[in-house]
Amino acid sequence: INPGDERYSHLKGKQAIVPLCDRPIPIIEDEYVDVEFGTGCLKVTPAHDENDKMLGEKHQLETIDIFNDDATLNANGLHFEGKDRFVVRKEIVRELQEKGFLVKTEDYTNKVGTSERTKVIIEPRLSEQWFLKMDELVKPALAAVLETREVKFHPKKFENTYRHWMENIRDWNISRQLWWGQRIPAYTYGNNPDDMVVAESPEAALEMAQKKSGNSGLTLSDLRQDEDVLDTWFSSWLWPISVFGGVLDPENEEIQYYYPTSDLVTAPDIIFFWVSRMIIAGYEFRGERPFNNVYFTGIVRDKQRRKMSKSLGNSPDALKLIESYGADGVRVGLMLSSAAGNDLLFDESLCQQGKNFANKIWNAYRLVQGWETADIEQPEAAAMGIAWYTSRFNAALELIDDQFSKYRISDALMAIYKLIWDDFCSWLLEIVKPPYQQPIDLATYQAVITLFENNLKILHPFMPFLSEAIWQYMDERSPSEALIIAKWPTAGPIEDSLIQGFRIGREVISGVRTIRKEKNIPMKESLELYFMDAEQVGHAWDPVISKLTNISEIRKIDKKVDGALSFRVKSNEYFIPITGHVDVTAEIQKIQEELNYTRGFLASVEKKLANERFVNNAPEQVVALEKKKAADARAKIQTLEKSLGSLE
Repeated sequence: INPGDERYSHLKGKQAIVPLCDRPIPIIEDEYVDVEFGTGCLKVTPAHDENDKMLGEKHQLETIDIFNDDATLNANGLHFEGKDRFVVRKEIVRELQEKGFLVKTEDYTNKVGTSERTKVIIEPRLSEQWFLKMDELVKPALAAVLETREVKFHPKKFENTYRHWMENIRDWNISRQLWWGQRIPAYTYGNNPDDMVVAESPEAALEMAQKKSGNSGLTLSDLRQDEDVLDTWFSSWLWPISVFGGVLDPENEEIQYYYPTSDLVTAPDIIFFWVSRMIIAGYEFRGERPFNNVYFTGIVRDKQRRKMSKSLGNSPDALKLIESYGADGVRVGLMLSSAAGNDLLFDESLCQQGKNFANKIWNAYRLVQGWETADIEQPEAAAMGIAWYTSRFNAALELIDDQFSKYRISDALMAIYKLIWDDFCSWLLEIVKPPYQQPIDLATYQAVITLFENNLKILHPFMPFLSEAIWQYMDERSPSEALIIAKWPTAGPIEDSLIQGFRIGREVISGVRTIRKEKNIPMKESLELYFMDAEQVGHAWDPVISKLTNISEIRKIDKKVDGALSFRVKSNEYFIPITGHVDVTAEIQKIQEELNYTRGFLASVEKKLANERFVNNAPEQVVALEKKKAADARAKIQTLEKSLGSLE
């Protein structure tokens, strides 16, 4: 009973009689009992329920096992001995009714465990098992992660999970009742509990048994090896050692060279089952850590956040995914979306993102491969582009190396993704690309190939098949020159002025392209560009801007240009005269109409915000949205007024 349940306070310290067997049992008090469930009284059966066992040990209750191995009742089952559990349940109910002991019967929902293979209901039952005492074994492994940091976790947050398991560790049940596995090397030769020896072989066990018993007449037929097998994890915890043959030959060349290993990559759900036990085994059997770092991946789950499993049937077919998106595409798509230790909700569209990236790189290679070279002068724009991307690559490489050192793998991949997709494919190749049906100069081509190869080197850990294939296509290479064994690039000097200068130049290019798109000015029509240089950027990037936007003249000015459209990049203001390119009268009318509409829209929003009842009663996010609408409208009006003023 629960000590706080006043309904049964009169029963404290008394005994109850078990019906049918007339056995007296103590009435104990424990807060584990749920006063809201059923009668509020709990019958404790320490031999057949895990929670009841803990209560039994706590209150020193008698443990009575009533089952045989086949779930029939044994002698403790009284006159039901030998009968099946399900048959006995019905007979007990009938006998309780006949003797007037049964007060009430009601249905309720209960969690009943069943065998995954046979679907048979499982009956908890106490049995003799083999245990490994853990309280001393765990100490070096606990200190290695939390004190000396000889073993580092990435991400660090999983140290708390490790601490919880290791500081509350219980003795390890290493025996399993299975027909497969490594049998426990324990041999009995008599009926007493102490008539047992542990040996590496039956022959060694016989010799030990003869010596221990003093009976030289014992034979192999007198020995019975324990039928239990070892827990699978009891084999797995030796993996860092056994993979190098270090169990049977602890001083062999491989174990001496490779142990301890560098990194273990695994999932956080087996921190206790595998990771912690490998660390324990390392210190116990070799006196040192098994690895330096543990990198925990996220767990891939379905859209309902369920773990992928065969029983649920929610695992995608990996071979079909690879067939549809490529092995590299699947890998990259998943890694881009999964930071270390964070679970990933699987969506096939992630694989499509990886495939798109692979296609982008292939198309870049096909573009470069199709260029014809000639011994001609290098264009100034191409030289600028090469210099900029070289510095940009070196800066990205420093970031990527830093991310790798911190085991932020997905962040490193994202940096590579942006570098190759945005900077290399979208910008550099456009800057250096020769005019239609014209050759490219040899210096630019060789520089692009070198930069492309460096891209492949940093991409290779994530997309090994694609990068190796392109690497081999780029040049005739021997096996010793394969990308997989190529040297990782080393970051060179970084010219911040080039990176910052191009950042402004890129925004200028985007501004000109936006005006062309909005005003339907074809690319074949050249434009003039004037700018007020408050940022002091000068004319360094003019060749690149001119090439990518078809600007015939770029001129620095001191005052605004009439009859021109404008845009801003930081403090600089840029002007594009549109006379001859756009119908100015029609453009003024169009801007005036949009300006009138936006002013009307702003007036309606301000009227709503001036209504105190609306502001006080509407949800906070609704009011915030209306304020944003007003701010956006004011900014748009200001832009339209400037555009109108420049045309009038």
